Amino acid sequence: MRTVLTVDDSASIRQVVANLLTNAGYRVVEAANGAEGLKQLQAGGVNLVVTDLNMPVMDGLTFIREARKLPTGKGIPILFLSTESDAVKKQQAKEAGATGWIVKPFQNDQFLAVVGKVLR
Repeated sequence: MRTVLTVDDSASIRQVVANLLTNAGYRVVEAANGAEGLKQLQAGGVNLVVTDLNMPVMDGLTFIREARKLPTGKGIPILFLSTESDAVKKQQAKEAGATGWIVKPFQNDQFLAVVGKVLR
């Protein structure tokens, strides 16, 4: 079973994403900010990360840069899930090591299609 780490300061967003992924057959671990996300990532066993951009403690861009330095974070896909759709932010995310970008609010089937695609 594939494991997805969701990193978002919004408990309701984490819940929606977790329910969606669990129902689609994925195991989900959660973190409320980038610092917690790094701890989860270091524990290993994560196949995909879905992270928010704007979070307290450590934002999504910093999280991705730090995650890419970890042995457990080097080759795994990282998707941004954000209300931001700014081209500059997307470029910064790509440079930091993001695999893709999903804008909130999202369609469930589109979200699952992207998850399935990056995990192939």
